[in-house]
Amino acid sequence: MDLSDRKKRILRAVIETYIDTAEPVGSKLIMERAGLNVSSATIRNEMADLEALGLLEQPHTSAGRIPAPRGYRFYVNDLMEEHRLSVQETERLNQALHLKMRELDRVIDEAGRIVSRLTRYPAFALSSGAQRLTIRRFDLLMVDQNAFIAVVMTDQNSVANKLFHLSHDLTESQLQMLSTLLNASFTGLTLEQMTPQLARMAAQAAQEAMDMISLEVSFAMEVLEEQQSRYVHTAGIDNLLSHPEYQDLSRAQPLMTYLAQAENLGAFPLPHDQSTSVLIGPENVHEALKDSSVVLATYDMGGGTKGVIGVVGPTRMDYATILARLRYLAGGLSRLFEQNQLPMERKEDF
Repeated sequence: MDLSDRKKRILRAVIETYIDTAEPVGSKLIMERAGLNVSSATIRNEMADLEALGLLEQPHTSAGRIPAPRGYRFYVNDLMEEHRLSVQETERLNQALHLKMRELDRVIDEAGRIVSRLTRYPAFALSSGAQRLTIRRFDLLMVDQNAFIAVVMTDQNSVANKLFHLSHDLTESQLQMLSTLLNASFTGLTLEQMTPQLARMAAQAAQEAMDMISLEVSFAMEVLEEQQSRYVHTAGIDNLLSHPEYQDLSRAQPLMTYLAQAENLGAFPLPHDQSTSVLIGPENVHEALKDSSVVLATYDMGGGTKGVIGVVGPTRMDYATILARLRYLAGGLSRLFEQNQLPMERKEDF
C-alpha cells in the first residue's frame, strides 16, 4: 500500500498514542505527537482517508480514531522502529537465562514467567519434539527371575527406563536373545514405522515371544511419542484483567479460558521461515483470539527440536518492545542449548 509521508506519520502517531492510552485519538493530539505543521482540519481529512483505506476505525461519530487490524499490520511491516532494550531489561533477561535450570519443563516454564512479568501480558512457552525421532538402542537388565529393566536410548541420546514384572520366569539367555532381536528389528525406526514392523513380526514369532516383544516395543513407542510431543506452559493469564480492553469479564473470560487449555496453545504453528511472527486480530484463526494479537519468537533446542515463546494481548500492544524482548530471550535460550548448559536427557528412576 502506497501512503504519503504525512499519512504514514499520522497513522504511526495514532497507533502509538492508542498503544499508550487505550483511548480514541483526536486530531489535536496527533498534531502534538506527529509534529506536523498543518491544521486540525487537514489532519482530520487525512484520518478520514486512512479510515477509508481500512487502516483506522471510528468507534463513535464524535470520537477520535483507533487502529484497525489492517492498520496494525501496516505499522508492524512498514512503520515500526526496532526497540532497543535497556540495560535493565537485558540484565533481567540474562538473569532468567542463566538460572541453574536442569530440566526441559523448568526451562520452558521459567521462560514463560519472565516474559509475562516483563510484558504484563499472558505468555506461553512451548517446545516441539524432533520431527524424526528413532530408537538407537535397547538394553534389557535382569533384576529377578520374573522381573527386568528395559532401557531405551533415542537417536537424540535421551534415555528412559522401565521396570517390568512378568507372570512367568525368564532366563538370562532368553533376555539376551530378546535384546538382540529388538536391536536388530526395531532400531532406526520412527514411531510410525514401528506398528507395521510389529505386525510383520507377529506373523512369524511364537505367541509367548510376541508378548514379550510387544511389551518392549510399546514402551519404546511411548518414549518416542512423549519426546515428539509439545510441552506447553502458560503464565500471567490474569494479567489480561489489568488492561482496559478486558475490564469487561464477558470479554475477558473466553480468552482466559482459551489460554488456560494447553492443547490450544500447542496448536500454534512454529514459524520456520523467520525467527519471529505477529498474528493480528482476525489473522488468528480461533474465535477467542479474533480481537487479540499473538507475538511469537522461536528458539533452537538442538537435535531437531524447536521452541516458541509467545505473548497474547490486545491489538493495542507495543509490538516493537515485545518483539525485541522475545527475540533476545529466544536467542539466549538457543545459545544455552547449543552450549549444552541445559541438559536434554530425561531419565526415569528404576
